[in-house]
Amino acid sequence: MANTETHSTLTNAPNANAIIDIRDLRKVYQLGKTSVEALRGVNFEVSEGEFTVVLGPSGSGKTTLLNIIGCLDRATSGTYRLDGEDVSQRDFNELAEVRNYKIGFIFQNFNLIPVLNVLENIEFPCLVRKEQQNRAELRERVRALCAEVGLERFMKHRPDELSGGQRQRVAIARALITQPRLVLADEPTANLDSKTSDQILELMQRLNRQHDTTFLFATHDPRVMDLARRTVRIKDGLVQPD
Repeated sequence: MANTETHSTLTNAPNANAIIDIRDLRKVYQLGKTSVEALRGVNFEVSEGEFTVVLGPSGSGKTTLLNIIGCLDRATSGTYRLDGEDVSQRDFNELAEVRNYKIGFIFQNFNLIPVLNVLENIEFPCLVRKEQQNRAELRERVRALCAEVGLERFMKHRPDELSGGQRQRVAIARALITQPRLVLADEPTANLDSKTSDQILELMQRLNRQHDTTFLFATHDPRVMDLARRTVRIKDGLVQPD
């Protein structure tokens, strides 16, 4: 799909169609006696089902923005609504609950648990939830996801027995097993060769369409940009206009 870049001026009213709705977001880090303003009034929306890329050079604020969107950090000021819910002032325990139930993560280094096999790695996010789990039903969902991502023959393998592309497929399935509203992917093709990167990107695009799950990428990979429905650029702590 051809890449199209969009930028819009946000109103003060929450957007009912936005899964991510950020208004005047600021993040200041205190380094000794020095204050570093990583985000300087970011306004940013992502609608449900989008396949969006965030671009920015080192030091642009891109990582800070992704950490706040992923509820791994909190803003200094401004508002952040995730799926219609204001999470701006949640404490870190509450943010952990939001992560567990609404967000899936795909990392460039895969972040798999080495002592667990494929099936166990994929089901792990569900097991850390506080609710009761029907293990038989969960295992069936894991097997179905393994089939979707092409891992049905590798469910008993541990990460060190898999290729880089297979490990990333495990990470994708693990991100989707909780049926999240949002999947964040941080440079998901950075450690993969070109052919494997293309396969992983095509897989994520297909899963985006089939599950209607919102995908938000941080990347410098031009292939991801070509597949994205929307590209957002950030520089010096601000989202850039077209």
